[in-house]
Amino acid sequence: MKKYVLVSGGVISGVGKGIIASSSGLLLKTLGLRVTAIKIDPYLNIDAGTMSPREHGECFVLKDGGESDLDLGNYERYLGINLTKESNITTGKIYNHVLSEERKGTYLGKTVQVVPHITDAIQEWIERVAKVPADDSGEEPDVCIIELGGTVGDIESMPFVEALTQFRQKAGKGNFVNIHVSYVPVINGEEKSKPTQHSIRGALQAGLMPDLMACRCERPLAAETIQKIARSCHREVEQVIAVRDMQTVYQVPLLLEQQGLVNLLKGALQLDDLKIPPALADKGAALWKLWNKTVIPRMHLDLVDIAIVGKYVEAHDAYLSVVKSLEHSAMRCNKALRIKWVDSEHLEDSTQDSDPTKYHQAWLSVHSASGVVIPGGFGERGVEGMIKAATWTRTKRIPMLGICLGMQVAVIEAARNLCGKNNATSEEFEPLSEDSAIIFMPEGSRTEKGGTMRLGLRPTNFQPGSEHSKLRALYGLADVVEERHRHRYEVNPDYVQQLEEAGLDFVGKDDTGKRMEIVELKDHPWYVGVQYHPEYQSKVLDPSRPYLGFFAASAGCLDQITKELLQEADIPNGLPNGVGNGVHF
Repeated sequence: MKKYVLVSGGVISGVGKGIIASSSGLLLKTLGLRVTAIKIDPYLNIDAGTMSPREHGECFVLKDGGESDLDLGNYERYLGINLTKESNITTGKIYNHVLSEERKGTYLGKTVQVVPHITDAIQEWIERVAKVPADDSGEEPDVCIIELGGTVGDIESMPFVEALTQFRQKAGKGNFVNIHVSYVPVINGEEKSKPTQHSIRGALQAGLMPDLMACRCERPLAAETIQKIARSCHREVEQVIAVRDMQTVYQVPLLLEQQGLVNLLKGALQLDDLKIPPALADKGAALWKLWNKTVIPRMHLDLVDIAIVGKYVEAHDAYLSVVKSLEHSAMRCNKALRIKWVDSEHLEDSTQDSDPTKYHQAWLSVHSASGVVIPGGFGERGVEGMIKAATWTRTKRIPMLGICLGMQVAVIEAARNLCGKNNATSEEFEPLSEDSAIIFMPEGSRTEKGGTMRLGLRPTNFQPGSEHSKLRALYGLADVVEERHRHRYEVNPDYVQQLEEAGLDFVGKDDTGKRMEIVELKDHPWYVGVQYHPEYQSKVLDPSRPYLGFFAASAGCLDQITKELLQEADIPNGLPNGVGNGVHF
């Protein structure tokens, strides 16, 4: 029988269910088990594609183009897996499915109700997705991690709670474990257990039966507090796991392992009865060893300041995968990362007139950074500030990485300042402009927003003569790479020749040769724009190559990192003889 681990939460949202779910999956994977994951979001939206990043955080794009909750990014980063749009269940998806079946007459004239039709649809969805291979082995997973979004007791989550209550019985004894995440506040120095007691009581009243309790707190919980929680919630002390704040979220699996979570899961899920092939057990042990080696805190590391010049910087989760990719790269380079958040509007002349303090503080952050990331986004707001940041990094030879809109900004900046097209812009901002360096994609929809962009995993072909490309070297001199996309606009092909004559080098294009995917500035330490979103495929133990190259250039170790990656790609002596001159060792 397949094993299931449900992670639910109480007291407050944002308590860390996603990290605990990911960490639990990682620990199971280190035993040699194959793991997949499902995120349940009780909102009515079909997916996260139309949600504001300011309100909901980033929209994470999956390989099949599914626009999903950001927690699926946590699962992929920690577990080294690739999920699909079916891995994100929303109320909208479930009701859409059930109503569609009702219109077909599937229910044979019966009154369609939340119970059993909605709850059955939820259970069937979970069972189906839990069987889908999520790693490179192509084998069916052994364990499925299920995260129930929101907090238990929310009105919108009640059908899911009922479905999961039924599903526990359906899965059978020894095949289902519920980890309930709660919050223990500290008030005037005293750890308060009452919110957790009420949270567990609410979960039991709703029908859930928490087997383990993960108690979040800013500090290590006192033994007395743990004993009080266990006694009040009728659980053994061993079932209460204290999850304090760690230096980085990547250390949470280590903390959970120290708290005995592996043995608790092995007992509750009867994992000792499973016959795990020795090869998989050895692979799991090697994964754990590498994870420990990678995430262990290091003292006295060189600090690298990176400015993120974006539109939604007041909500850091809007750029969660960007931040994680930088963190992965910093760990690989053995450096310490410090992010400087810069609102791109604050770099504009209008801010200098209205609020000089914000203007000068923003530019101070950009000027003092070792590198600048210009991430994706939508709409005209703040774009002129991004263009000014691109001008600064280009002329001052500061490493810059432009992602999606960031690449388009770099193209507009070059069209204006290198090609003399002073009015160059994007059709997104000025639909009737005659100077559109960026145009609307022909197959896009101007009326429907959800799921109508160019989405998902697509190939990028490095062009003949691009052997000098710094980014291509980081990809191991590959001819083709596959990365995930999310955009409606693209570089105008009519501008490409002029831009290349001015010094931009479009080293990567799509398989038609008409869409620009990668642009580099010749003779610059690192000035790279990519139309795709490489952050969506960055893993803790395998950083995204564009981010790794950018960070390494910012930290002054690009040559060494490039050499290491080429050696890993079985190119032991660096670049082959006579190939290019863009990378030097």
